[in-house]
Amino acid sequence: MNTVRLTKRRIPRIILVAVLVVFCTLPVKAQFAVIDPANLAQGIVNSVKQIVEMSTTAKNVVSNFKETVKIYEQSKEFYDALKSVNNLVKDAKKVQKTVLLVGEISEIYVTNFQKIIDDRNFTEQEIIAIGNGYAILMNESTDLLAEVKDIITANGLSMSDSERMDIIDKVYTRVKSHRDLVSYYTKKTISVSFIRAQKKGDTQRVLELYGSVNEKYW
Repeated sequence: MNTVRLTKRRIPRIILVAVLVVFCTLPVKAQFAVIDPANLAQGIVNSVKQIVEMSTTAKNVVSNFKETVKIYEQSKEFYDALKSVNNLVKDAKKVQKTVLLVGEISEIYVTNFQKIIDDRNFTEQEIIAIGNGYAILMNESTDLLAEVKDIITANGLSMSDSERMDIIDKVYTRVKSHRDLVSYYTKKTISVSFIRAQKKGDTQRVLELYGSVNEKYW
């Protein structure tokens, strides 16, 4: 991407940092107070990458899923705190929404994959393949979020406000598309179980496992 020289012009306002600065001033648990705002996005990327790493082998996909849930629950505190930040300027609001979308992708995975593991309509090999599919989708989303982190740190100093906002808009749109894809992937996976359940006369059990239309997250 093209950058804009700073010579003979004011330094662009890095207002994207606002979402991170405000977040770190919230009256939440003590560990949040010492977080470097510039590294918040990277910290969230790392937590999701840990989830991805725990979901890429046969052993980890099923046997260690409880550890994956722990990682998600720890990172969820950051997302929940970030949701409570209000009155942000346009740029920072879009950063906030982008980060929260990645959290939503993790939530779709963790919430539904536990049910898929408990669903006897899937074989162990199928569950492993499903888990690996989620890992690929989540990894792509965190790579996109890393682009946001780059432009709110040193790499973004040479950009104008307009250039920065353009990148944020594009990343947000792509992450939202990934969120929708993860939701679709989950829906299609669960539909396979419903079809198999119908053939075996076991539909009610599957409905109870995944929830009604009003209860389902996916």
